[in-house]
Amino acid sequence: MNCTKCKTKAVMKLPRHNAAFCKPCFNHFIHDQVEKAIKSQAMFGPDERILVAVSGGKDSLALWHILLTLGYHADALYVHLGIAGYSERSHDKVQHYAKMIAAPLGATLHTHTVEEEAGAGIKELAQLVHRPTCSTCGTIKRYQFNRAAIEKEYDVMATGHNLDDEAARLLGNVLHWQEEYLDKQGPSLPASVEGFAKKVKPLYRLTERELAAYCVLNKIDYIVDECPMAQGAKTLLYKEVLNRLETESPGTKQYFYWGFLEKQRKHGATSAPTTMTEKDQAILHPCMSCGQPTTAESCSYCKLMARAKSAVPH
Repeated sequence: MNCTKCKTKAVMKLPRHNAAFCKPCFNHFIHDQVEKAIKSQAMFGPDERILVAVSGGKDSLALWHILLTLGYHADALYVHLGIAGYSERSHDKVQHYAKMIAAPLGATLHTHTVEEEAGAGIKELAQLVHRPTCSTCGTIKRYQFNRAAIEKEYDVMATGHNLDDEAARLLGNVLHWQEEYLDKQGPSLPASVEGFAKKVKPLYRLTERELAAYCVLNKIDYIVDECPMAQGAKTLLYKEVLNRLETESPGTKQYFYWGFLEKQRKHGATSAPTTMTEKDQAILHPCMSCGQPTTAESCSYCKLMARAKSAVPH
């Protein structure tokens, strides 16, 4: 199997593109896909400050590495969730990358420890408030990433969501016809109101398999294990279904998600709907406790913290 571009020996085959690449050409392909995502969705410019949400997994570390390699000013934030064993290992991977690669390039790693602020790790918090662990985790991470981006004055917050993630999320939203979530499923969400950071997903054109290969080829050490709290999550089932379809018909995930984005774009161009910014400005106002935008008196995070504190025996 030879490289489609330079005809030397290939190291990676990409059935959805009917192509194969050697290491240099594969790296160029990955970087080119990210640059196309950034430009086509107007995510950020060369002079803007980016905060990357890192977890220690392949996607977020690959994203940080790609942005630094492309010359962007990209710092990172790691949220330590206090999951016994798992959080320590994932934090070690992030710290190692930050020390060996990011810091010499002038990039900074910020860390937020949930237990220091909340008084308990994610598992204990979820039990205190009687909510699924993944739901509790999502509320905390969204809040802390947004807070850090606003307080540290970053222009944009970037997450490592890939094509598999977005296709699985789209499948779940379509199956349940969650129109509110479908409206906000794009790879770039504006800073619609004061207190919200702009959020982008520069890896939406790349699959999990491609990003895992990128990490291996570029010696980026990441945590391979799935989060132990994610067992039974519906997203994993949707990914499994899409993987079966992809095996039978390469390109399925791409056609599904990119097709949705194209329909969304055409619909926005032909009709004159209320923009996402206008919708948010009409329904959001500052949380009475922390000031972050919310539809209620208190935001989800402040409600969660209040419930956790009231559940602790005195």
